[in-house]
Amino acid sequence: MLHNIHFLEGQPIIPELIARGVIHQMFPLHEQRILNQLMTSWVQAVCERQPLDDICDYFGVKIGMYFAWLGFYTNSMLYPAVIGFLLWILAEDDQTSQDICCVVFALFNVVWATLFLERWKRREAELAYRWGTLDTPAESLEEPRPQFRGVRRCSPITGCEEFYYPAWKRAMFRWLVSLPVCLLCLCFVFLAMLLCLQLQVFVGHHCLPC
Repeated sequence: MLHNIHFLEGQPIIPELIARGVIHQMFPLHEQRILNQLMTSWVQAVCERQPLDDICDYFGVKIGMYFAWLGFYTNSMLYPAVIGFLLWILAEDDQTSQDICCVVFALFNVVWATLFLERWKRREAELAYRWGTLDTPAESLEEPRPQFRGVRRCSPITGCEEFYYPAWKRAMFRWLVSLPVCLLCLCFVFLAMLLCLQLQVFVGHHCLPC
């Protein structure tokens, strides 16, 4: 069957050979020198950054991205761990104090989860761009939406004409409009939860049978 290999030009050779029965099993051989380097710089290293580029070069992009996410997630979990420990210390024995700490920790988790997802998207895009696996999104090839407001200018990156909206105007709207509205909504939710907890305590104390 080996005389048919010359017909495989332009096709994935290994899957075709497996399909034809020429190859039954295969496994890649490890490079011991690189494994020893990874053992020193990655496995045996303590409190050091992961050599993600070396991991990607040896194991591939999928494995490299997995360990990048694992390290990012582990580092991000330090924030809720510290805040939760501090709230556990500050909480008193009474039920009201414990309920307040639980509500504060729940609100913190909501904010933390949102920031975690957004930061990981940026980190993932950075690694994908570095490793050459970043797909060009279809939105970047489309024309700006008709409702977009801005002035025409020559892009300093691509050299093409584009609509530009000043960054300071975005920041002003974000800090003077979006942030106060979000804080007001969070305060409203916080007060509503405290009211529900107080109502629960009131009903529990006054509606129990004698």
